[in-house]
Amino acid sequence: MAAARLASAGVETVLLDEKLAWEKPCGGGITYKAYKQYPFLVENSTPKRAVREATLSEPKGGSVTMPLRHPLLVYSRLDLNRMLLERAEHAGVRLEKERVTGLERADEKWRVQTRSGVIDADYVVVAMGARNTLRNVGTEWSASDTMCAMGYFVPGERERIDIQFFPNFEGYIWVFPRCGHLSVGICGKGESSQKVKERLHRYMQEHGIPLEGATFYGHLIPALERMSWQRNRVCGPGWVAAGDAAGLVDPVTGEGLYYAIRSGDLAAEAVLSERHGLSDRHNEYRAAIDREFTADLSFGAGLAKRFFVQQLMFSSVPARMIELMRHSPRMREIVQDLFAGTQGYLDLKDRILNNLNGTMREIVMGGMLGHKVVKEGRSS
Repeated sequence: MAAARLASAGVETVLLDEKLAWEKPCGGGITYKAYKQYPFLVENSTPKRAVREATLSEPKGGSVTMPLRHPLLVYSRLDLNRMLLERAEHAGVRLEKERVTGLERADEKWRVQTRSGVIDADYVVVAMGARNTLRNVGTEWSASDTMCAMGYFVPGERERIDIQFFPNFEGYIWVFPRCGHLSVGICGKGESSQKVKERLHRYMQEHGIPLEGATFYGHLIPALERMSWQRNRVCGPGWVAAGDAAGLVDPVTGEGLYYAIRSGDLAAEAVLSERHGLSDRHNEYRAAIDREFTADLSFGAGLAKRFFVQQLMFSSVPARMIELMRHSPRMREIVQDLFAGTQGYLDLKDRILNNLNGTMREIVMGGMLGHKVVKEGRSS
């Protein structure tokens, strides 16, 4: 995304990617927020599924199925990546299937080391994912700032998305229908990868999803803790980081494609800006990332633990949310907008408060969002 915009503006741009188009471990969902802002994500001939229904389940809360007002577009990452690379190449980007092994700053320029040699560059956009090996650029995190994701590409067809929550587990299982197969995966924090994998296998067995013929995948996803957002290293003199390399992933849902696409666009915008000298343009990028993402995702990071782990009336918060969705059209609308990407975390609290009344509002806010209710001078 960054390369396409830079090349379109006449900047000589080289895109280095050791795999180019490949099937990444990811559900592959593009939200309404993403394709509304960037219509080329829907207006193309690349194979995709427009999914219009989702089922949410939890052992105690049961399940609820809801229509999606705005379809979720589900791509194979192989197809999506190929489309994005072809778009960049059409804009004039020089694509090189090459691995970057080092990055050195000298005289306000960069020496980009690859297995084949060295490329000199004026500016660098780092988009090397969560496993970024360039230690001097991109976000820095501890183990608590990541979540494990793993799953299978399974032969099969279905029309809806399935999301499965569990008590005392900071994460969920997903089943996304793609063109020609299903992406069946799990993401979470606080458990070993072996336990996470066992959860997924039990779910697949219980729901008749066969392992035979399935292709396994595993990945690390940024899931920054709330305090980590305040010190997140997303840029510096002569460089900016985008996508997972900048930690830009929703800490509740694990969704990262919108943030990758949008941050790539913002990266190019900052590099092209003439309000600052080239070595200072990262400050503009930092301001844009803070303005659009940091406050909301930081608040979401604090919300995540309460949502997944905290008890509400002797059951998990997802269980109570599902029960409310069965009886409340307004709660279903809120969850639909969360799927669409149009409902942020900062104003989620007020929206729920405005759609619930009395005791139920107090209970839900106390459990889901850590709201402290005050009555007659005493907290409850």
